[in-house]
Amino acid sequence: MLESNQSPYLCHVFVCTNDRKGARKSCADGNSSEIRRLLKEEIANRGWKPKIRISQSGCLGVCDSGPNVMLYPQQDWFSGVHVNDVPKILNRIEAILKENK
Repeated sequence: MLESNQSPYLCHVFVCTNDRKGARKSCADGNSSEIRRLLKEEIANRGWKPKIRISQSGCLGVCDSGPNVMLYPQQDWFSGVHVNDVPKILNRIEAILKENK
């Protein structure tokens, strides 16, 4: 039976890993799987895992500007993300955690 629940996470991070296999530009072309892996690893290392969830997503609709990372429910959207941008995303997540203490 359908249940409606509140999210158990303070922030849910969606990393588009859509791969069109070269047919058109997609977020996977920009190493989005590695971005997701690094975010997951660092969230676990920092002990944020109970409050922050990192998930892969399918197409978010703007692959031309990808890779794309969305923070929900904060509505923060990062486009053109590179592996070296992971610390900036982590800084934003840390700010969200501090705002919600």
